[in-house]
Amino acid sequence: MTRPPRLIESPQNPQFKLWESLLESRGLKKQGKFLLAGLKTVPEALARWPERFSTLLVTDPAQAEGWRLPPGLETIQLAPALFRTLDAPGTGFPLLVGMVPDTPLIDLSQPPQGLELICALGDPNNLGALLRSAAAFGARRVILLDGAAHPYHPKCLRAASNAQFELTLLRGGRWEDVNRAAGPLVALDAGGADMAAYRWPRDVRLVLGEEGQGIPAALPVQRLSIPTTGAVESLNATVAASVALFSHFAANR
Repeated sequence: MTRPPRLIESPQNPQFKLWESLLESRGLKKQGKFLLAGLKTVPEALARWPERFSTLLVTDPAQAEGWRLPPGLETIQLAPALFRTLDAPGTGFPLLVGMVPDTPLIDLSQPPQGLELICALGDPNNLGALLRSAAAFGARRVILLDGAAHPYHPKCLRAASNAQFELTLLRGGRWEDVNRAAGPLVALDAGGADMAAYRWPRDVRLVLGEEGQGIPAALPVQRLSIPTTGAVESLNATVAASVALFSHFAANR
């Protein structure tokens, strides 16, 4: 007979307090764990990457009836108020606790391998949307500069729709390190050359700066612009990067 899951009812429970800390980047970095929510993303992650997760959180054991859970995955029942605290998107659906993988420091003196993204986006929603486009258009390596949002922040996970698990995420250091990067570097700039006429190399790094600030003026990059009607002043950074990702994908598939 299957034993019922352990029940946690107190907000002072040490395990609950640890999970609560995962709602912020500081807790993610300290604990090395993350919370995954979503009616689609949770079942997909369990089916495709079960080894990444340690715990399933429910409000009612019946929520997980009929699920094929991997060996070693612990199911824990939370009191409704505690569950709502952790369920930032308000899905009411079971949550997964996962382990944040190591993010090695890349050696930028080595040339790129295919299309790589160098990213300084500090907004987790924007970073998540970018990761989703990166996975869709074949940029398997994403290099996160100091100050970039945490890729396993709940908002980033929600926007990425499990793209994190398809990508190799690496640390890239500071802008000074990008100055010394080997191989071609490309960035988006309204004053740059027309991207429609650019011949994308297969191996290249696309650089995306911080929201509103862009990239340093002295960065040695090929600057490209996206032709538009001019009806709006500029594109959102993530939208513009997605257009560039597709342009490279179309040119090299």
